[in-house]
Amino acid sequence: MASSILYKKIDEEQEKKFILREYRALLKALKERIKKGDRKLLRRAFELAADAHKEMRRKSGEPYILHPLAVARITVEEIGLGVTSAICALLHDVVEDTEITLDDISQEFGSVYARIIDGLTKISNVVDFKNGVSMQAENFRKILLTLAEDPRVILIKLADRLHNMRTLTSMARDKQMKIASETSFIYAPLAHRLGLYEIKSELEDLSLKYTQPDVYIDIVRKLSETKNNRAKYIREFIKPVKQELDDHNFKFEIYGRPKAVHSIWNKMKNKNVAFEEVFDLFAIRIILDSPREQEKEDCWRVYSIITNFYRPSPERLRDWISVPKGNGYEALHTTVMGPSGKWVEVQIRTKRMNEIAEKGLAAHWKYKEGTQSESKLDAFLKHIGEILNNSEADSLDFLQDFKLDLFTEEIYVYTPKGDMRVLPKGATALDLAFDIHSALGARCIGAKVNFKLVPLSYVLKSGDQVEIITSSKQKPSEDWLKFVVTGKSKSRIKYYLREEKRTIAEDGKAILERKLHSLNLEPNTHNINEITNFFKFPSPLDMYYAVAVSSIDLKILKTFTINGDKFYQPAKEAITHPEHKEQEGGKPSLQKGAELVIFGESSDKILYKLATCCQPIPGDDVFGFVTSGEGLKVHRYDCPNAQSLLANYAHRIVKIKWAKNKEISFLTGIRIIGLDDVGIVQGITHVITTEMRLNIRSISIDSQDGVFDGTIKVFVKDKEELDTLCTNIERIEGVQKVLRLEADSAAES
Repeated sequence: MASSILYKKIDEEQEKKFILREYRALLKALKERIKKGDRKLLRRAFELAADAHKEMRRKSGEPYILHPLAVARITVEEIGLGVTSAICALLHDVVEDTEITLDDISQEFGSVYARIIDGLTKISNVVDFKNGVSMQAENFRKILLTLAEDPRVILIKLADRLHNMRTLTSMARDKQMKIASETSFIYAPLAHRLGLYEIKSELEDLSLKYTQPDVYIDIVRKLSETKNNRAKYIREFIKPVKQELDDHNFKFEIYGRPKAVHSIWNKMKNKNVAFEEVFDLFAIRIILDSPREQEKEDCWRVYSIITNFYRPSPERLRDWISVPKGNGYEALHTTVMGPSGKWVEVQIRTKRMNEIAEKGLAAHWKYKEGTQSESKLDAFLKHIGEILNNSEADSLDFLQDFKLDLFTEEIYVYTPKGDMRVLPKGATALDLAFDIHSALGARCIGAKVNFKLVPLSYVLKSGDQVEIITSSKQKPSEDWLKFVVTGKSKSRIKYYLREEKRTIAEDGKAILERKLHSLNLEPNTHNINEITNFFKFPSPLDMYYAVAVSSIDLKILKTFTINGDKFYQPAKEAITHPEHKEQEGGKPSLQKGAELVIFGESSDKILYKLATCCQPIPGDDVFGFVTSGEGLKVHRYDCPNAQSLLANYAHRIVKIKWAKNKEISFLTGIRIIGLDDVGIVQGITHVITTEMRLNIRSISIDSQDGVFDGTIKVFVKDKEELDTLCTNIERIEGVQKVLRLEADSAAES
């Protein structure tokens, strides 16, 4: 979809030709799928969208109609959908952004089109999103409501998101961060779960490009620099295998392809290694042209040929042919020792399997036609429907539970009758009970695994045979949430707990109403909300429950005053908590209330707190987050919580930048790894305290088998000073690596 990326300002006549060229490209992509009457319908959809968006332009300056055209082409060319989806993609923004209504769509095209476009239309901004409710979560939930009924909605939405990510350059920095974080938080995992691996990888790479541009640019540059060496190695690896496959008369393609940038970054981060130390920068892929009934046999024969040349790692064999992944993915993966002592991943699949791997859900239905069996992907869609049926679940809660089921390794367990169930790795006996049926989970008191009695929290392993034991007296407990791992389990437990809480809360409501009447106050919505806010409860239900179980003292209500119809508590005196204490023998560090952050282009200095989860310092790329109880908190964009905050709470994100103030010091940490040699610690402290005149707050060094691993907390003025410190320490002989300490991932809200 290079049209939007290559767009330059041109005159009106050229613009019309450019738009028509894109439309004809869409028709060409649909050529084999257009039936009688389709062309007329497509033309009408295109004309309607072009007319509705005629006065609109994107941030890049291009005519807006190029966006729905590009989305339609992605749905057809890259996802493999047909005419109906292309029409809906052309019209996906008209109801949200123009005067055209869903009724107009229904009358012009039919109810199926109207339903899909309704699923793609965002919830109005007029909705009340107080008390931490997230508009993004509500919108995402709305899209998913149509998933089990008509998966085309989410596939078109993924195409829409992919095109937005491809053209994100024109957006302001804060918008880029919000959209990129939302993409990596939920859209990339969803593409993965629906089997759209190519789209998932591109979404992840583009998200990294905007959330951590330096990292992205560095990896892309290094991939480019090592391209020739990789190509030479791949040719050397493939040569004998290709000859042998030809000798056995296989019809095949064989090639090497680099791993995605995001995948490489994940390995660097998780294994704490440099780019040069990531051994599997590419994978060899073999795609066979085999008849359906012979696929499994042919893949194993090719595996045998590969392992005749190269020694395999037994721990790295993945057989997703005998038991496909939950998203329908089928292939054989093995890792073998190639020439020059390098591990190489080899993927073996057929043309049919490859199409399912690249086009996921759409290809799945194409190959499913004529079969009666329910696949694991069908089961997943049914499972999403079950979670969504719990309509009272909080949207953010739902989003978190749903996300649990997106990126997971799988295990396979069996019922006493031998039926196989697929669960995420780490699932417990209780997860299995809820997976079978919600009511079974609610009454579960234990299980027998391989004929031995185990508790509810027992973690299952692949191959276990499990019998669920129930009792009619059993009730779900809040403790259950600590060990279940599936979204369905968490969702249903929370539902049962809410029902029980609601029953108890009715008593609390009656107690509070009596108390208010005794104070000659009406228990109306306004007053109830005032009391709820004062006691800092997220909802009146939580407050009623607290009253019922006597966890709050209602006597305090006597001190409330009445001003007209407003019922309020006199403000308490503000208490100041210092962010950092003054150090002995050092300069005083930052105090709460210090002037540090400026909003946007304004010069107003404000009160703030530095988030403890990422400890930002001047020079870091940061944003402000308005918390529910602690005012503004400053987070780094690469904070472990940033992705979730930007994806779920865009309405509470504030654009900020650092004020210039070289007099303030900030606490940060570094990790140092090196050879344990005499005097090395002295050399490190000399650099910090003598050469750079910085104050150390704490130092901790552990040594084992000749290697030391230490952390040092130190006060610096900004990121530039921290980078200089890291560079100077790296120059010390024996020091192998200096890293900024990773932050904790404790949630901020």
